[in-house]
Amino acid sequence: MKHKVKVTVLDTKLYPEYQQQYCANPCSGKCPVYNQGDEFFFYRDDERDDYWNCGLDTLVKTDGKPDEIAGGPKKPFCTEAWDAISRYIYTGLQGGSIMRGWMKNENTMITCCNDGTRPVIFKIERIDYD
Repeated sequence: MKHKVKVTVLDTKLYPEYQQQYCANPCSGKCPVYNQGDEFFFYRDDERDDYWNCGLDTLVKTDGKPDEIAGGPKKPFCTEAWDAISRYIYTGLQGGSIMRGWMKNENTMITCCNDGTRPVIFKIERIDYD
């Protein structure tokens, strides 16, 4: 059995009060590199290794401009997002349980990036196939 991982951007949040209080640019706004609904597929097999390439060219769906999306054809995943989600992607690509006992389905995880003033919420799903 083979495994691939689908990553979907569920939401992008903004906490302007924290940006005003703590950020060098107090009006930096929402995350500029992901959009709600963006979808990515990760494979790790004899033909490609999207994990090793930090998600470069894994974007399969967006309402934005693909060249501006992290994970699109010209950009690897944002480092803050990658730091937060890469372990779940790796686990899924190896066929492991992403979050047994916490989520309703052990092949799914809901998590977010580390940016406290404008976090991006991700759904990560292990998909098994032949």
